Amino acid sequence: MTKLFLSLHVIAAVLAIGPVTVVASMFPKALRRAHAAPGDREAYAALRLLHRICRVYAGVGIAVPVFGFATASSLGVLGSAWLIVSILLTAAAAAVLVLLILPAQGRALATVSTPGAGVGGEPPVHRVAGRLAMLTGVFNLLWATVTVLMIIRPGSTTGA
Repeated sequence: MTKLFLSLHVIAAVLAIGPVTVVASMFPKALRRAHAAPGDREAYAALRLLHRICRVYAGVGIAVPVFGFATASSLGVLGSAWLIVSILLTAAAAAVLVLLILPAQGRALATVSTPGAGVGGEPPVHRVAGRLAMLTGVFNLLWATVTVLMIIRPGSTTGA
């Protein structure tokens, strides 16, 4: 059963987290492009699609920790320090995505879709895009760290 849970955990991570990291990274550039061409429906449609993909895969991504807990439980490593750190980093990555990236993408979409938006105290698009790029970098770095911890597993008895 452990091998099944581990396989599902890895597959879920590749199929759910991978697309979010790539698509969220593409969003700032697409935002700049859509803002530079206000009447370009394709640019706006691409921006909407990237945001939708991020939202959907964020939801699908819940499978990663679910299968991760099942795997850790069957391996008897739930109390291991490396796993606890991984869980905390995963929670931080999820918080960055759900509380910061997705809402910022939604606000940026609203700004691009509303004629005359971006005035009246709203930050310029290049600042919004830069902040989104930074947040996405933090999100990606958190996931990269979790991936490394899952591979090296300090204290592993397998020697790998």
